[in-house]
Amino acid sequence: MDILSLAVIFSGISFLFFGVTCLTTRYMKSEFTRYGYDRQRPLTGVLQILGGAGVLVGYYFSPLLAMLATIGLTLMMMVGVGVRIKIGDTLIQTIPAFTYVVVNAYIAYRFAQML
Repeated sequence: MDILSLAVIFSGISFLFFGVTCLTTRYMKSEFTRYGYDRQRPLTGVLQILGGAGVLVGYYFSPLLAMLATIGLTLMMMVGVGVRIKIGDTLIQTIPAFTYVVVNAYIAYRFAQML
């Protein structure tokens, strides 16, 4: 399995999971309150599910869909990094969001090359 395939599977499954937990768990409700964005939590969860599904479906059927989904996820995670910095989270707490920025930007770049 190549790096692009691993990245797509990692990102797609991760964001499907994150989206569901964002919508359903008390922990994520409390985290969004801590971030100061509790009202944006439902939209974020839905966008994460759509992005994760878009990456996976696009991988198999439409490079354009995969590219657009990963651009959206990259932008979402860039905002996430900014929020973490704004609220004073540690580097260790911020690294996962930054990692998703890099992974999704890589996927978007690779799919853009296919178009």
